[in-house]
Amino acid sequence: MNNDVFVIAEHSDAGLTDATFELLGAARRLADAWGGQVVAVIVGNAGVAGQLGSADVVVTVDAPADYTSEAHERVLAGQVTSRDPRLVLMSMSTQGLDLAAALSATCDRPLVSYVVGLEPDGDAVVATAQIYGGKIMAEVVVESQAAICAVIAGSFPADAGRGAGSPAVEAADAPALDGLRTTFVARHAPDAGDVDITVADILVAVGRGIGGEDDIELVQEFADALGAPVAASRPITDNGWLPKSRQVGKSGLKVKPRAYLMFGISGAPEHLEGMRDAELIIACNTDEQAPVFDVAHYGTTVDLFDLLPELTERASA
Repeated sequence: MNNDVFVIAEHSDAGLTDATFELLGAARRLADAWGGQVVAVIVGNAGVAGQLGSADVVVTVDAPADYTSEAHERVLAGQVTSRDPRLVLMSMSTQGLDLAAALSATCDRPLVSYVVGLEPDGDAVVATAQIYGGKIMAEVVVESQAAICAVIAGSFPADAGRGAGSPAVEAADAPALDGLRTTFVARHAPDAGDVDITVADILVAVGRGIGGEDDIELVQEFADALGAPVAASRPITDNGWLPKSRQVGKSGLKVKPRAYLMFGISGAPEHLEGMRDAELIIACNTDEQAPVFDVAHYGTTVDLFDLLPELTERASA
């Protein structure tokens, strides 16, 4: 094992993800503390290697860029095993949720998931991880054994990883990818919605706490009084109560409005990833321990069914 820190770079049709740059910034701080290098690994799409200037080395693996868990696990396991870094960082994204545990088992390395903080401690790393939906923060000390950390997007500043350096680029051949049981067929994006929530100055967001589809009308009336669109957490769109184009979060859209008003949203990491950069966050949830209150600037535990009619009346006056 050496003192290098691996970053598994993620990319899409829009290019490298913000989470990749967040990981690069965190990796730089750890690698400098240990006297190692930051090594970014990207599967396919070698053309974006020049954007990874915060890395010391960029390894491009000649394999299909479109994600399938079997192929990416096999490709990345080969790089992790052969290069033997002290730490592997990957995003707790849709891909990370699918891949992190498999890579941990294949490479026989411990995995810390839902990480929101990383600090060097001598030769060890102290990872702060969210458990129970963010209601508890657990500090995990990984001392002698190289580990994999799956990091929640938004935990570190992306600007810290947007370096202008010229890393060495190394091309690597992929291992044999025969015998795979899954094949990438096509990517389907959701239809464009009637409202683009990513450009709204004010958003009123609703979550599972609303109870049922018919009660969303209460939220809509308040949003109409403010002249704002209604956004939603994933359970609402999964149930088909609002279209996917209204979903905020890791598997939805990232928004940065001037004001984000939340009703019945507990604050799961998946949702917080999409809205934590809002200038003003106001939350309503009857659970005073809900993790949403860790990011909200203002909050109340008043029942939303009592609060919304009052707010609508005042906003309409």
